[in-house]
Amino acid sequence: MKDKVALITGASSGIGWSTAKAFAAKGSKVVLAARREEELASLALEIQNDGGEATFIKTDVSSRQDVQNMVDHTIQTYGRLDYAINNAGIEGQFAPIVDFPDEQWEKVIDINLKGTFLCMKYQAKAMLQAGNGGAMVNVGSVNSFLGFAGGSAYATSKHGMIGLTSSVSAELAPQGIRVNIVCPGFIVTPMHHRVREVAGDERIEEFIEKVHQQRAGKPEEIASTIVFLCSDGASYITGATLTPDGGFTTTI
Repeated sequence: MKDKVALITGASSGIGWSTAKAFAAKGSKVVLAARREEELASLALEIQNDGGEATFIKTDVSSRQDVQNMVDHTIQTYGRLDYAINNAGIEGQFAPIVDFPDEQWEKVIDINLKGTFLCMKYQAKAMLQAGNGGAMVNVGSVNSFLGFAGGSAYATSKHGMIGLTSSVSAELAPQGIRVNIVCPGFIVTPMHHRVREVAGDERIEEFIEKVHQQRAGKPEEIASTIVFLCSDGASYITGATLTPDGGFTTTI
């Protein structure tokens, strides 16, 4: 992976932050994208101080222009795009369907689902133009196949990502571009802490007790899964859903 270029959205915290660090440790040049510019600058400096190469660009993935600028910045800076990690996402509001605000539904779908679509569209264009193949990894959730009360927008957006991933994989495989999705379970990130505040520690701990490994995961564990899917070791894996969840979804 040395001297390859990895673009990571949602890189300002959590899984995105850890994934950027993991690619940089492999010798990849990394492009950091998110809405929080100050955090991106901090991560870029950290990677550079560790001897890596990194650049960043403020990006709202629900904006077509922002996404196009993000991909253009990648090509202008490093001349290529090898790995695209579409991790940006929000949990949004949790509420009963009868009370769910329309604007909250639109916001979650725009960032989580439309945002992934826009990223893949412009990333694929760049990869196809270069003709060197590549790998994309989308970051879903166990809620890509499990709904929950009050989570209609979030679960719908994550369910949709599986269909998007498998469809685009079928399109791009003949051109040597692999497309997969990772669906993490309970991972200790800022989003996890926000959900705890809403649902309460007791409710979250009830779920974690159902995890076979009896614990929440670490962002670094998801990052290593993503790096593997982009590596030559995963050369025959495309259109797949990997679920690093400690066993949460394997039994009732």
